[in-house]
Amino acid sequence: MFGRAALRRWALLILGGAMMTPFWFVMNVALAPLFRATSLGGTLLIQFGAYLAALPLVAAAAAVLPFVRQLEFVIVRTLLPAGTLGERPQDAEASRGRTVAWAVLHLGLGAPVSGATMAVPPAVVVLLTVHPFLDDPPGWLNAVPAGLGPVAGMLLALLLPTAAWAAGRALERSAPALLGPSAAERLAEAERLGARLAERNRLARELHDSVGHALGVVTLQAAAAGRVLDRDPAFARSALAAIEEAARSAADELDHVLGLLREESPGRTPQPDLRDVHRLADSARAAGSPVALTVGDLDAMPAVVSREAYRIVQEALTNALRHAAGSPVDVTIDAAAGELRLEIGNPLPASRRPGHRGGRGTRGIAERAQLLGGHAEFGPVDGLWRVAVRLPLTLGRANDRPGREL
Repeated sequence: MFGRAALRRWALLILGGAMMTPFWFVMNVALAPLFRATSLGGTLLIQFGAYLAALPLVAAAAAVLPFVRQLEFVIVRTLLPAGTLGERPQDAEASRGRTVAWAVLHLGLGAPVSGATMAVPPAVVVLLTVHPFLDDPPGWLNAVPAGLGPVAGMLLALLLPTAAWAAGRALERSAPALLGPSAAERLAEAERLGARLAERNRLARELHDSVGHALGVVTLQAAAAGRVLDRDPAFARSALAAIEEAARSAADELDHVLGLLREESPGRTPQPDLRDVHRLADSARAAGSPVALTVGDLDAMPAVVSREAYRIVQEALTNALRHAAGSPVDVTIDAAAGELRLEIGNPLPASRRPGHRGGRGTRGIAERAQLLGGHAEFGPVDGLWRVAVRLPLTLGRANDRPGREL
């Protein structure tokens, strides 16, 4: 009850009482001429009436003044635990009703608690130290029976922090609902977060597929050039030329992906598609893997299908270079019966573990196919590692069937 969090909530209540003071003062001045107080009880009654009459003024001010929500948001974020509210205040116009409710609750609870915070400690001191020695206590002290002053003082000393704790907890529990985002705003924020994560995943796939392929070619060519540098300089020079071309291609791809991250310069480099698949085959051949490329009729191919199909072929070739360097690779691309068919196969290396399910590359292939409403199959078949992908040429809903092993 007396921890740091409780003291922060108490401070929030006192601040609410301070904010309530101008409204209470206006109503107190307005009501004083209407009611003549002849006793302490009458004065307290007028002040209580001014307090009640000030609450509609608080509600009106919160409804009219747009900065009230921002101000309360900053105050609560400062004094209550992190995570109670969102990262930023919500739109004041759309949240006007909740702003009014919070302002009335905050100032309405803060006024009596802050008033008691100022009045109770002196009263407790008087009841504990002075009251027992007075034969005829003046003013409000006369309402306390003789001999019960210390008891009343201790009760007040316990009642004040208890009331402040309860009121502070009520504010803390109400803050997320009244000052935080609404259900619609939370849903919109979740959708924005999902879109950002999807874009990050897409860019990660772009980097993995494009730059990963180029780095695979560079690694193989560098190793080959190092082995034959002395006895076959011509081959070493051709390998170095292939490394240069692969590095340039990787730089272009990286420039493209980084361009996507800059809103002012989207798409700085056109994305490759199936029209560029021959370059993929040439780079794999330069890395030492014979590639037999068969491309059918690809007229009237949707641009997005062509781009994603290129990435799928690129990833499949990268996997072949990584796991079966120097082995022949067969690539077949054809469109028929309303779908694009991609088949990539290479001899299964002896080091391939039985039951191997693939890694990020095969998962990326399956995800790309699924997003376009197609599906992918991959796995060993008759001594070959085979990747088979079907993509519909008429785009519709994303397929919920993930890629599977053959």
